[in-house]
Amino acid sequence: MRQPRTAVNRFALGGTGLVLLLAGGWLAVTGTAREERLPTWWPEPAAGHRVLLDTDRLARLRGEGWWTPSVTAAAIALSVLFGYWFLARFRSGPARPLSRAAPGATVRARALAKALALRASAVPGAARSRARVLPRSRRRLEVRLRVRLAPGTSPRPVLPALCAVAAEAEKSAAPYSAHARLRLSAVSHRTPHVR
Repeated sequence: MRQPRTAVNRFALGGTGLVLLLAGGWLAVTGTAREERLPTWWPEPAAGHRVLLDTDRLARLRGEGWWTPSVTAAAIALSVLFGYWFLARFRSGPARPLSRAAPGATVRARALAKALALRASAVPGAARSRARVLPRSRRRLEVRLRVRLAPGTSPRPVLPALCAVAAEAEKSAAPYSAHARLRLSAVSHRTPHVR
């Protein structure tokens, strides 16, 4: 299940990219002078300030044989890279099953995360826990374990047991190499107010 904040971030990223793409395409296609393209609220450059590439230098660079193909190739490469990154944010569907050490045996990452969360919740002092198992490459996993401690529980006695759970997760991920991240937080203890 996607978090609403992630969906909003993706929508904002996509909207911003679309606006910039349309604005850049409009500026590239229209044949008007630069001054006519700028909005009326845009500040005029002060006298004495030089631009990064003045008209003469830009004309000399365009005369070079390598300039135009290099700029075009870099723009295409960056566009493809950012487009791929953007589309990868929307990847959905079930994750591929993780292969186990036994031949033909597999386990789903979500099932492994659920078992890990149940194991961490059984630790005395842990109120609830949530785990995620993220495949990072063909042979590497990232295990994220977030545990909320019960009100008034000190993390000192709970931490060794949770580190043991994280170590079990790393061992149970074989033949993958796993990196476990543990995050502790406390459940807010609300004091009743007297009226």
